[in-house]
Amino acid sequence: MVYLHTPPLDDHSSLIRDHLYLVDILVGRMVTHVPSFMNRDDMRSAGMLGLIDASNKFDPGKNILFKTFAEHRIRGAILDEMRKLDWFSRSLRDKQNKLSRTMTKLERKLGRSPEEEEMAAAMEVSLEEYQKTLGEVSHLGCVSLNETLDNSEDGASFLDSLADQRADISPSARIEKQELTQIMASILQELSEKERLVISLYYYEELAQKEIAEVLDVSEGRISQLHSQALLKLKTKVQMRMGDR
Repeated sequence: MVYLHTPPLDDHSSLIRDHLYLVDILVGRMVTHVPSFMNRDDMRSAGMLGLIDASNKFDPGKNILFKTFAEHRIRGAILDEMRKLDWFSRSLRDKQNKLSRTMTKLERKLGRSPEEEEMAAAMEVSLEEYQKTLGEVSHLGCVSLNETLDNSEDGASFLDSLADQRADISPSARIEKQELTQIMASILQELSEKERLVISLYYYEELAQKEIAEVLDVSEGRISQLHSQALLKLKTKVQMRMGDR
C-alpha cells in the first residue's frame, strides 16, 4: 500500500504494519557490516523505533512517499543505535581516517584512483596488512555511505545515489539527486572491474556478501575488502568533486 497522505491517528498501527518489511530488508542489508556483538535483534528493535518515529513525523506536504521517508528514519535509527553502543573503537576510526587521507593525497598526486599496492606503499605497510585494515574498517564504510550529505532527516545520502529508487520527490530534490547520481555514475566507471561488480551486485542486485563471494569465486573476506575500498574511493571522489564545484 502506498501512502501519499498522513493517515488518521487510529490508522498508524496499520501504517506501521504495512511497512514492517522495510525493517527486515534494511537489517538484512546492513547486518554484515556491523560487529558481531550487535545482532539482528538489536538492529530490528532500533529499526522498529525508526518506523514508529516515521509514522508519527510523516509530512505529505514535502511531496515524498511514506516508504522513502520511512527508509531514511529506519536506517538512521539503526545507525544511531550503533553509535550509542560505541560499536567502533577510536583505533578503528583512526585507521579509517588514515585510509581516507592517504586515498585523497594519492588521488590528487596521480590524477586517478590508486591501486592497492600504491596505497600500501604510501602507508608504509605490506599489501596483506593494508587489505587486513580494509576488512577491519568495512563496517565504518557502511555508516558513512548511509549518512546524509546535508545532515537533514530526509536528505540525500551516498546510498541513495547508488540505489535504484523511483519514489516521487520534489523538483529541487530531484535535480540535486540527478546531479549526485551523474557524479556517482562517472566515478563508478573509474573503479576496477571487480569493485564495480561488487557495488553492482550489492546495491543494485541486493545480493548478500556470501552470495557475491560465490559469484566472484573469492572469500567473503576479500569481498569485504573490495567493498570497503570501493566505498573509500567513491566517498573520496565525491567529496573532491563536490568541493570543486
